[in-house]
Amino acid sequence: MPHTTSPTATTTGTTTPTSASASVDSLSLPWEELVTSALLGTDRRPPAPRGAPVPADAPAALLDAAALHTVRRRAGLLPAVPEARPEPAAPDPRPALPEAARHRLAHLLADRSAPSGGGRRGTAPDLTELIPQWLAIANRRGFRAPAALLPALLDAARARTDLRPQALAFAGPRGMWLAGLNPDWKFALRGSASGAPQPDLTDPDAVARLWEEGLFAERVALLDAVRAQDPPAALALLATTWPAERAEDRLMFLDSLRSGLDGADEPFLEQALSDRSRNVRATAAELLSALPESALAGRMAARALSCVHPDRTGAVASIAVEAPHECDADMQRDGVMAVPPTGRGERSWWLGQLVEATPLGVWEERFGGRPADEIVALPVADDWADDLHTAWCRAAVRQRNPRWSRALLGRPSEPVTSGSGTASIAERSKLLAILDEGERAYWVAEFIAAHGLSEAFQLLGVCTVPWAGPLGRAVVDALDIARDGGSYPWSFSGVMGLAERCLDPAEADRLEVLTATQDEQEGASPGAGGYWSEAFQRLVSTLRLRAAMEAELMG
Repeated sequence: MPHTTSPTATTTGTTTPTSASASVDSLSLPWEELVTSALLGTDRRPPAPRGAPVPADAPAALLDAAALHTVRRRAGLLPAVPEARPEPAAPDPRPALPEAARHRLAHLLADRSAPSGGGRRGTAPDLTELIPQWLAIANRRGFRAPAALLPALLDAARARTDLRPQALAFAGPRGMWLAGLNPDWKFALRGSASGAPQPDLTDPDAVARLWEEGLFAERVALLDAVRAQDPPAALALLATTWPAERAEDRLMFLDSLRSGLDGADEPFLEQALSDRSRNVRATAAELLSALPESALAGRMAARALSCVHPDRTGAVASIAVEAPHECDADMQRDGVMAVPPTGRGERSWWLGQLVEATPLGVWEERFGGRPADEIVALPVADDWADDLHTAWCRAAVRQRNPRWSRALLGRPSEPVTSGSGTASIAERSKLLAILDEGERAYWVAEFIAAHGLSEAFQLLGVCTVPWAGPLGRAVVDALDIARDGGSYPWSFSGVMGLAERCLDPAEADRLEVLTATQDEQEGASPGAGGYWSEAFQRLVSTLRLRAAMEAELMG
């Protein structure tokens, strides 16, 4: 029977509320107040309106009120307003995955929340790190994603930005359609131009309409597509709205001109040197300096040649350097930043920018036809060698010049901190990226053979996967030497993780011998042999799993 309230007489003739009447007061509290009372405790926050008597049994009053509110909330739900059903997803003509590959993908996605890392224990492969490789192979084979796995795939891409390009390509139009229905997956719409199909690029009206009315991501995608098909048309399209674009958008659009850059872009880029945005000016100058025949390249070369020249006064040929004493307005218009970073001298900062924007062929002419390797080997006066070589490195990367890249890399067997060229591992990795895949792998293999793995991690990152035979053997031999040295494998966890992802799976059988536990040698770290055995077992297991994945995707 429901509670009723009745006054209770007192000896003074007045009445006081019973606990039941106080409970009724509690029922008038909003749900948020009840939650606060539950979190803080009924002693600190009694379940009663401000100024009202406190219930004698406050916890019971709180529960009564919460129960009633719960019933009200459930019974008071209004039916949803009917909306139009979404249009179906665009068809995806790609073939379905083989059944074994579909099961593998489900397993990989289900395991993605498991802990991973280079310092992990155990012999089981790290399935999370195999997802990118699986997606890359599936995309190369041209398969479509199973509809039932799209939610897990989009969740994985949401959690890991490195997965997004391959995951969204694999998800295809159905994945983009699904992402439009869930705010948690809105990243997919930003990364794929909202999933909208591109217009017929041969229809000028459709292209112009999307360019003028589309979202930013759609416009970037459109500009890239037109640029790939007809570079002059893309430049003309960009010019139609260039003055009205925001500075950050102009910068992104300008970056699209890197693809297919040639002399026809020079007039537009020269105008951009006067842009009101410093970043836009700097990017335009960088693009112009990548065109050896551009007027800007000529102006920068003239400035650089006035600073760097052969010194024939001594018995041995050398290079003399006289860095700029000022950064005038013309230099700044051509992209030279006047203010150096903290800790960098002004003159060396200005010199570096002039040299990196100068066509590298200019130096071969200036030094009497000497090839790049001879020029790099020349002594440089007054401790300017590091500044000069660093600027040449940036020029070789910007101009994608393999001859100068080889010269600045030097011989892989040379000591890291000496010899001609650059000693910086970061710069060497960028120079290596200019060389073809085979030469790159051979150079890194020779470097590892001469210096071991401690300096090679960043260099390995620019090598094509799977690693070529000589490079893979060099890495495994270096790991074997490290094991014989008696240290723990954790010091090489980064390289071991790379090996699991990048070694040729065909190497698994050859590596089997390394999985045996060695007897501990005198001076070795306690238990190191067992840890190395475990690490090599995991490596072999991962390579065999990768081989199975590839076979499954072959159909």
